[in-house]
Amino acid sequence: MIEEDFEDLPKSKSQIKRDLLELQALGKKLVALPEKQLRKVPLSERLRDAIVAARTFKHGAVSRQLKYIGGLMQDENEALIRVALENLEKPHKEEVNAFHKIEEWRDQLLQGNTTLLDELAGTFARFERQYVSQLIRNAKKEQTLNKPPKSARLLFKYLSEIQVD
Repeated sequence: MIEEDFEDLPKSKSQIKRDLLELQALGKKLVALPEKQLRKVPLSERLRDAIVAARTFKHGAVSRQLKYIGGLMQDENEALIRVALENLEKPHKEEVNAFHKIEEWRDQLLQGNTTLLDELAGTFARFERQYVSQLIRNAKKEQTLNKPPKSARLLFKYLSEIQVD
């Protein structure tokens, strides 16, 4: 049989069950969303009411409600809902990436990367080279004396502030 022949066949019982479980998982994500974000997702009123109701239920009732939500989601545009959820998660991913970038800058500066120091001074107008150099010296001194990394934290905070501006 060719692949086209398989497309004409009705879905197997197992495939239908997998699809329903996937819709239930999507419904579980929707239940976990804060109300403000849930309003941004394109849902029918019936599904929205079921999701809001699921938040008030306990244990076994929640699992039954999730099955109900999965059934309701068969009538919804799943692709639109998934795109809306992705768009809600994007800002969080961008924040995490920015956080990692700042951590990387801090670590490289503490390892003595002077080219990065020059690059940051050229990129950010408010960059105070002398202050950053002082924080780097203090952080290295704290590390050798096994003291808490106060200066390293201050360096991270300073890099966060200049990146925001």
